[in-house]
Amino acid sequence: MDTPTQSKSPARLIEGRVVVKSGSKTVAVEVVRVLTHPLYRKSMKRTKRFLVHDEKEEAKVGDVVKIRQCRPISKRKHWKIVSVARNLPAAQVSA
Repeated sequence: MDTPTQSKSPARLIEGRVVVKSGSKTVAVEVVRVLTHPLYRKSMKRTKRFLVHDEKEEAKVGDVVKIRQCRPISKRKHWKIVSVARNLPAAQVSA
């Protein structure tokens, strides 16, 4: 019998800003998305925080990073850092 093969969907890839360095090899990344209200047509900003695995510990607070979805690493960590897109100077982080 032939069993149907399931194709894997591509991993989600999003960009966000590191807001907290929490523990060893873990950072919290805040992702901002802008959507339009369906009735009032007003732009709304929505943010969500993800716990992200940082194997090389290269991301610092304020960095903009690209992350991708992966298998569960712990109870709340399901994302890995793909690359650090840019490092922001310390003066811009506090503002």
